[in-house]
Amino acid sequence: MDDVRIDVSGLRKQYGDVVAVDGLSFTVEPGRVTGFLGPNGAGKTTTLRMLLGLVTPTAGSATIGGLRYTDLAEPTRIVGAVLEASSAHKGRTGRNHLRACCITAGLPRARADAVLDLVGLLPAADRSFKGYSLGMRQRLGIATAMLGDPRVLILDEPANGLDPEGIRWMRELLQGLAAEGRTVLVSSHLLSEMQALADDVVIVAAGKLMRQGPVAEVLSSVGGDARVHARTPEPDKLSIALRQFGGTVTPEGPNRLCVTGMAAEAVGDAALAAGIALHQLTTEQPDLEDVFLDLTQAKAAIR
Repeated sequence: MDDVRIDVSGLRKQYGDVVAVDGLSFTVEPGRVTGFLGPNGAGKTTTLRMLLGLVTPTAGSATIGGLRYTDLAEPTRIVGAVLEASSAHKGRTGRNHLRACCITAGLPRARADAVLDLVGLLPAADRSFKGYSLGMRQRLGIATAMLGDPRVLILDEPANGLDPEGIRWMRELLQGLAAEGRTVLVSSHLLSEMQALADDVVIVAAGKLMRQGPVAEVLSSVGGDARVHARTPEPDKLSIALRQFGGTVTPEGPNRLCVTGMAAEAVGDAALAAGIALHQLTTEQPDLEDVFLDLTQAKAAIR
């Protein structure tokens, strides 16, 4: 397989009276990083587990390159996955853990050092697993997922335990893998990081799809207008002037206003026409956090 797409179609999982995933459909394209976002209990992990054949769907399908994971002839060469921090025998070194995984998967033992180098763990390759920090265990998990040089990478909260340098390393690694044509699906709660990392996002809540698409398109289609912040010695007078032009004005503090429904240029023109001094005028675009909360707050449910 070269270009491998993930297709989720009408996916449903019900446990008794609880519907964890409810008719979910989305695609993950090769050559791109797709962020899989949702509040706790949204059904993200259950979806990933169904995608990897660990949970049987109640209805619908989840395929990788048109096949269920269980039907892949050589799954480790097609899909690498990390659903939680890596686990290994506490007394085994990182290198020996990976070599054991190579033997199990029928892969060359040399792949162990190759992936240790990829994730920056070669200097700690001969340290025992019990001495690894959470961040190192995350790196070891990704190394394990990459043993088969897979075309698809599926990661659940891979940045947990990483410091800012480690998070930047993770971002550059995943973007580099996607640039090679791989399909990368990442679940995370770090919304600011996902905005910097992902090309596309899939946002779910209460087991349902809320929005899917390129990050820029999702940001522009949801989350409302840009906010213009104005500082003026005459906030009351400016509020009246802006409302006459259709702006929505909210006081933010002494001499400060937040304006929506008008571009910064229009706010400046209105102030000039009314003879009102402006001491500061800035524009704040909606970010992924705004969009996420707007889409999911009403749907979020405890499961």
